[in-house]
Amino acid sequence: MATNVDPIQENVVDPSQNPVSPYYIHPSDNPGMKLVSFKFDGKGYGDWKRSMLISLAAKNKTGFVDGTISKPNVNDETYRAWDRCNNMMISWILGVLDQDIARSVLYFNTARDVWVNLEERYGQSSGTMLFSLQQNLHEMKQGLDNVSGYYTKMKMIWDQLDGIC
Repeated sequence: MATNVDPIQENVVDPSQNPVSPYYIHPSDNPGMKLVSFKFDGKGYGDWKRSMLISLAAKNKTGFVDGTISKPNVNDETYRAWDRCNNMMISWILGVLDQDIARSVLYFNTARDVWVNLEERYGQSSGTMLFSLQQNLHEMKQGLDNVSGYYTKMKMIWDQLDGIC
């Protein structure tokens, strides 16, 4: 007895099972995973953001925070996969935030909403921060540092300046 299987449907792979899909979650991925080695406590947002974006890119998940992967309709076949990834992303972000900051974004429904809120609060370039970095650079002296150490300190300030300008 032959069954009528649509040949197109037969070759469709569940996006959550396809390792190149942004909906794929590796078996070792879990909600308690720490994507970066330090928690964001309200200071050093640029460094924290950059570290997070590197980790998210390695996991093919930046689209959930940059807006390129939007929430599908509940009836869409990718909705469950999207919802699972979105919740995993929220747990990853919450896990690397200071407790008070995490509580302030806990009830957002999408990883994108959490990301945008953090960006609005902490990502604005501040004239005070710009002045402080320029002052640090101006006052920096090699002192007892070797050339490599001195250069590394200067490079960190230059990179921070690039990030806010």
